[in-house]
Amino acid sequence: MSRAPHNLLVPFRRDKKRDFASGTGPELLASKVRQVLLTEGATPHSTGELPWRTNFGVGLSRLRHQRNDTVLAELARVYIRDALARWLPGVQLVYLEVKQEGTLLAVHLRVLEENTTATLNAPL
Repeated sequence: MSRAPHNLLVPFRRDKKRDFASGTGPELLASKVRQVLLTEGATPHSTGELPWRTNFGVGLSRLRHQRNDTVLAELARVYIRDALARWLPGVQLVYLEVKQEGTLLAVHLRVLEENTTATLNAPL
């Protein structure tokens, strides 16, 4: 019988025992996806956020201050899809929608890892 993976949740926060919070299942899966999406990976214009792994992440900052149109949404979708495939190869992207919501781009996605599903909704 295998145990469900148990690991720290990102962003880091304290639990009620004065330790870093950890989790399993959908909460842990969503945390892993959020970590990839919110970490700034290396781009032609930046060196990346993590000095020990500069390529890790998506590089969504390249999309800031650009015209909020369908091309921008498609670029965000491709960046996200490629980053998840690279950094979380065991995670299947089931659904990904990037759409305009006012002045923001909103990301709605659902991922699957083994028999665990997680849904994330995030403004960019």
